[in-house]
Amino acid sequence: MNQAATAVARPWDRPFWKPVRRKEGVFAFLLIIHVLAILGIILFPLPSLKVLGLAALFIAFGGLGTTVCYHRMLAHKTLKTNRFIEQVLIFWAVFNASGHPASWVAYHRQHHSTTDKPEDISSPKQGGFWWAHLRWLYQTPPADRKRWAPEVDKGIYKIWGYLETPVIILSIFIGPILGFGWMGFFWLGAIRLVYTLHMQCFVNSLTHLDEVAEGDSSKNVWWLGPFQLTAWGENWHKNHHTHAGSARLGLRWWQPDIGWYFIWTLEAMGLAHSVKRPRAS
Repeated sequence: MNQAATAVARPWDRPFWKPVRRKEGVFAFLLIIHVLAILGIILFPLPSLKVLGLAALFIAFGGLGTTVCYHRMLAHKTLKTNRFIEQVLIFWAVFNASGHPASWVAYHRQHHSTTDKPEDISSPKQGGFWWAHLRWLYQTPPADRKRWAPEVDKGIYKIWGYLETPVIILSIFIGPILGFGWMGFFWLGAIRLVYTLHMQCFVNSLTHLDEVAEGDSSKNVWWLGPFQLTAWGENWHKNHHTHAGSARLGLRWWQPDIGWYFIWTLEAMGLAHSVKRPRAS
């Protein structure tokens, strides 16, 4: 009994190659895109400017879907947009392999409610860097959507349960579909997906490595931002944990926040409302 309880309480003690039940597909996906990305870089180390530019564009759209829609709008309810814009952003987040909106929101809310405690599913304080960076994705049970994200687990959001797999397949094969052949297959598919995966995962791992902090270990990592493209702003993670109810993550003029600029533009155009700003500290 004690051994079983310990295994549940310390999932990071599992062999790194062993996914939990119902996460076999996640592990297979991660393995496949990494193998394909390595192969693609070997075969096509220098993509054409057109392919590279299109990959950057897809990364940019996916970054906005994840940081603006999944993170700031759905998880923290710091702004509202009309349904069309919301669903377009969700499409790009799914295309970016960020998963079903209900799962993403549930995981993130659980993280905030138990930050860096043993119950925190993605804390490097518990399982180390690689646990927080990647392993928790396939070595923790699926998020409890009904507990952590009930409003995103019904209605129009249900459609993404059916569309997630087709959109991921489209994302992997978008290169050949657009006529860019094998170079496009690797660079617009697996290489792009691996890049966006790690840029997002760094928010769980790298920005939670404040060794001085006694409790919440979140910290701002200034140099990470430019690599995140439109998700630049997620690197100000200490700001976010301090002002989780704010749609703005870059709180100083010298802290670029592309997601915030996008939100501000939508608000100015009358396409976003109920935008929450940080409280004066």
